[in-house]
Order: sequence, then C-alpha cells, then structure tokens
Amino acid sequence: MSDCIFCKIIAGEIPSATIYENDEFKVILDRFPSGEGHALILPKNHVPNVFEIDPAQAGRAYALAAKLARAMKEVLGFTDMNILQNNGPIAGQTVFHFHIHLIPRREGDGINVTWTPTEPTDEQIAAVQAKLTNLI
Repeated sequence: MSDCIFCKIIAGEIPSATIYENDEFKVILDRFPSGEGHALILPKNHVPNVFEIDPAQAGRAYALAAKLARAMKEVLGFTDMNILQNNGPIAGQTVFHFHIHLIPRREGDGINVTWTPTEPTDEQIAAVQAKLTNLI
C-alpha cells in the first residue's frame, strides 16, 4: 500500500535497522523503542491485522518470534520478553500493517504492559464459554 510506512520500509523507500530478513518477513529494530532490542516482525505482504492475515502466515510469524526471542536473549542478555501484537485502534494499533513486537525486558526497566483484572462470576464465565466453544 502506498501510504503504509511499513510497506515503504519493506520496499526500501525508508531506511531501517534490519536484523533479519527472508522471502516472507523483514525484522527491524523499532525506531521508537521501549528499550534496547525492541524489534518488529513485519510480513512483506500488506495485511492490516490478525483478522485478515492468513492463519498459516501468522503461525510462521510466531515461529520466527520464538526463534528470534531465544537468539536475542542470548546476545543481549535480558531476562524476559513481551511478545505483543495489537489489532485495531482500541487495542493500541497505530500502524495498520500486521506486526509483532519483540520487547526485551529487564528488572526495573519501567515498561508497563498490563491491565486491571476483572472478577467475573462463575455464571459470567460460563456464558462466555458457551458463546465461544466450538467456534471453528
């Protein structure tokens, strides 16, 4: 897409700090990272979000995330990692090209990826379970 910043990065129209690339994905360091090593896995084909990506491609993206996470941990020496993928504005997506964040975590890093837990009743949980069981 001509107005997608990630498509422009993938096409080489905008420079990036690429750390891995194959025929299907480009992995770059985030230009505005949460901390050292924050990387993005970008499919080379434009797909807006998880609702529209081919499930097999999504699986390959997450398999790549697992491989990169192990390698990055060994090289950068962090202790933990968040792997995030946002879909839609309410969920925090700001670039509408599917991407996976790899965010290295260190004790006291000040990164906050959290939510306030709710306390649904057993009946509320059962009602949602009934709606979602056997969807696919």
